[in-house]
Amino acid sequence: MNIILLGPPGAGKGTQARRLEADRGMIQLSTGDMLREARTSGTEMGDKVAAIMDSGQLVTDDIVIGLIEEKLEGDRNGGFIFDGFPRTLKQADALGALLSKHGATLDAVIEMRVDDEALVARITARSTCGDCGEVYNDITKPIPADGKCANCGGTTFKRRADDNAESLRTRLMEYYKKTSPLIGYYYAKDALTSIDGLGEIDAVAADMNAVLDAS
Repeated sequence: MNIILLGPPGAGKGTQARRLEADRGMIQLSTGDMLREARTSGTEMGDKVAAIMDSGQLVTDDIVIGLIEEKLEGDRNGGFIFDGFPRTLKQADALGALLSKHGATLDAVIEMRVDDEALVARITARSTCGDCGEVYNDITKPIPADGKCANCGGTTFKRRADDNAESLRTRLMEYYKKTSPLIGYYYAKDALTSIDGLGEIDAVAADMNAVLDAS
């Protein structure tokens, strides 16, 4: 099963993707993670990525598609979760063509809907474990009282420098300008399902599993 998770920054896509990896054996394909992995891989594609990133240029769609194609040619396990790609209509067309080329289908597109002001309040209270990346929130999921990460036992926690109200609103505007047209695109293809992204983590996971079980 191959799915796309749509939603603004901070909607919880990464958290839910990790749940799906653990519960369903799916593979999360995060654009950022793939680029970081590629630049240190020593492959021809990796060297190309490293050169572009080191020069401060933006990585082209063709390169990202190439990295995704490498993943599709490997072990697919329980399928792929596309997180952070596609971001534009052009990328959506390219992903559709790539999946078709490899005899794969897109089984679901899940939009995690959020209220902007509630999202700002959530993100400005967010911190992550410096060792494993587990996400905590001062309000909804505080760091354990013993000061240790519940996932790995680490004791170092950090907040992103851009997890502040002003930066987040800028990132939200960028999302709505470039990525929100995908909602209409996939709705027209009868592939889109929207869920409440601001519920409790378990409730959001249950809604997401219900979508996948019905696909």
